[in-house]
This record gives sequence, structure tokens and C-alpha cells, in this order.
Amino acid sequence: MQRKGPQISSVDRPLPKGKSEVSLSAFAFLFSEIVQYHRTRASSIAELERRLEDAGTGVGVRMLEILSYREKGNRREIRLQGILQFINTNIWRCLFGKVADSLEVYNDDEYVISDRSPLVNRFISVPKDLGDLNCAAFVAGIIKGVLDIAGFPAEVSAYYAPVEGQIHPRTNFFMKFSPEVLDREARLGT
Repeated sequence: MQRKGPQISSVDRPLPKGKSEVSLSAFAFLFSEIVQYHRTRASSIAELERRLEDAGTGVGVRMLEILSYREKGNRREIRLQGILQFINTNIWRCLFGKVADSLEVYNDDEYVISDRSPLVNRFISVPKDLGDLNCAAFVAGIIKGVLDIAGFPAEVSAYYAPVEGQIHPRTNFFMKFSPEVLDREARLGT
């Protein structure tokens, strides 16, 4: 029996606006597999972190596309503070279910987003031969992807920062913006 009426393809269906959550154990397993995949192809810790960052960049591009469509009605951020707040709140909440712990300014071109316990570091046990590995390089790649596609090119890196009185360090995501971003901000009258 054939259906009558117009057929709606999956491309034409609207994007759901409700909460869509991924199982934490499924995420932990898949992310562990991503790390293992890139570990077998990397010759050093720096190369492994670069590969994780590259993998995260594509995720960041898609996150900005989908969240801009869902939450901003395709409105584009043109101010540096606006895109940083969007990452600090909307992107973080969508990915991790919470807002990042802090957003700090170091210089006009240097910003840091801090997170006490990023999800990507929570379930990864790093072998002793990879002791300095920070799997949050994947999240740094997500931030870089969002910034690049939004027109705010920056170098983004993840590093551990000790916290006084706590066993585990927090993870900082350091962003250094290119001079063209600062020139544009000056023209806009920041």
C-alpha cells in the first residue's frame, strides 16, 4: 500500500529544540576510542594533542552552526566579547550541561576559559609514558573551530593549572587572537 500526500525527507524536517542528551558511559567509551585511534598514529604527546585538537575543530564548526540556528535565529556575533560569552555559556552548556567556571582577560588579545573538571579528562586514565597528555586538547579544538568559523581566528591551547588546596588541577583554555581580530574590534569601538 502506498502513502498518499507529500513525502517529507529527513533533510526537510525541523531540528528538534528539546534536550538531547548522550549517555555519559557511551561518550566516555567513544572518546576513549578517539584517543586510542590518534595515539596509534602519533609519535609524540604534542602530535597526539594536535590530532585531538584537529578532531575537535570539526565539532566546533558544527556546534556553532547548529546552535546559531537553534538559539540565535542565524544572528552572527560580530563582537569578540559576544562570541566569548556564547562559547562560555551556550557551547559549554550544550556540550557539558553547565556553564564554564570562568572567562578571564589577560591582555587585549589573550583570554582564558577555565573548567575545574572537563568531561574529556574525567574518564581518561593517562599511561605513565604519556604523563603530560591533556585530552582537553579536543575541547581546545572545539573552541578553535567555533572561533574560526565565526571570523575570530585564534590560537587555542589547553593546559593544566594547579589550584591551591585541591588535588586535581583545573584546565585552562588559552586563546590568543590574531591582530586582524583586534583591529576589527578597534574599528567597531570596543
